[in-house]
Amino acid sequence: MGPLAGVRIADFTWVWAGPHATLQLAHLGAEVIRVEAVQRPCVTRLLPPWPDGQPGVNRSGYFNQFNQGKRSVALDLKTPEGLELARRLVACSQVVTENFAAGVMDRLGLGYEDLRAIKPDIVMVALSGYGATGPEHEFVSYGPAQDPLSGMSSLTGYRDWPPMHDGISYGDPNGGVHGAFAVLAALWHHARTGEGQYVDLSQWETGMAVLAEGLMDQSMNGHAPARDGNRDPHMAPHGIFRAAGDDRWIAIAVRTDEEWHRLADVMGVAAADRDRFTTLAARKADENTIEALVGAWTTTRTTEELTTLLQRAGLAAAPAMTNQDIHDDPHLRERGFFVELEHPEVGVRRHLGIPWTMSGTPCAVTRPAPCLGEATDYVLGELPGLDAAARADLRARGIVA
Repeated sequence: MGPLAGVRIADFTWVWAGPHATLQLAHLGAEVIRVEAVQRPCVTRLLPPWPDGQPGVNRSGYFNQFNQGKRSVALDLKTPEGLELARRLVACSQVVTENFAAGVMDRLGLGYEDLRAIKPDIVMVALSGYGATGPEHEFVSYGPAQDPLSGMSSLTGYRDWPPMHDGISYGDPNGGVHGAFAVLAALWHHARTGEGQYVDLSQWETGMAVLAEGLMDQSMNGHAPARDGNRDPHMAPHGIFRAAGDDRWIAIAVRTDEEWHRLADVMGVAAADRDRFTTLAARKADENTIEALVGAWTTTRTTEELTTLLQRAGLAAAPAMTNQDIHDDPHLRERGFFVELEHPEVGVRRHLGIPWTMSGTPCAVTRPAPCLGEATDYVLGELPGLDAAARADLRARGIVA
């Protein structure tokens, strides 16, 4: 039983940020019930990759990764009956989550004040793009646009190049993890006081929260940090170097002068070059030369050989893993990180699991991601007064699926 066993979450989130938040809570043992629309499936249900190349609302690898361990109830929230069912679900839940644009839940009649009237101690967490207040709170927001908005893109890229995207929609999972943390804090407060509360989270602000060094340098010194590729202002050499083989690379980071001497010993660097770069200042002053030295050496060995040699010398080095490398990695397999559960439509597929273990309250992915509306009968059966005949009537009228 996970540490959140017994906590029920009415999850109105969709796409990535919100579902990533509730994924963490499901991993911790909460019963997460995704409230999905009958007519409009979550966009991630419509995105590849598709197992065996066959699309379907229950077959998306994207959706099935980020919704493991959850249940799904499909409602038509545009009908009075669908809204009433959603409210009744809230009444028997401890937490409500949503990540629509600011104001959407209020317009549906499911805003915090509406739900608080139903359940005064409800915890509600809203993960909107810009927060619920401020002059831009109604702006449209997507994760890829949050990267440049947060300042991350201004720090990413090569010298004299324009700002670069970091490669993923970083604002979504980052906002999701912050959202999960906020839920835990609000539940802790509820456990101590019996009080619920509304948590207004801005995904934009969570992006800035992980970029303190850039903002502090600007604020304190009036200096905008320069884009500098894979280099680090406090380490050298620091970068990704080509290894032997087809498109194989290794990451190496040297933090101290003593680590540089160890790297030089492993590489067999000439004494003159070893002594020439004995300080960080000297290495930073001629980083092109030192990177050329390291790169000439790494191209003669495989990533596996390089990793073994450098780690044995106590140096931070690791392969730039491909997706295939991760899929086949024996360390991850031994730690039980991968999840392989039987899904009713796509069979057994490998998914990424829980990135932590807990000795006192073990966590586990107990079920695969839900098919659309898979738990509608279960959820409605939990609501007082909804017997099988009432559920059949709702389904026949298209209010639930």
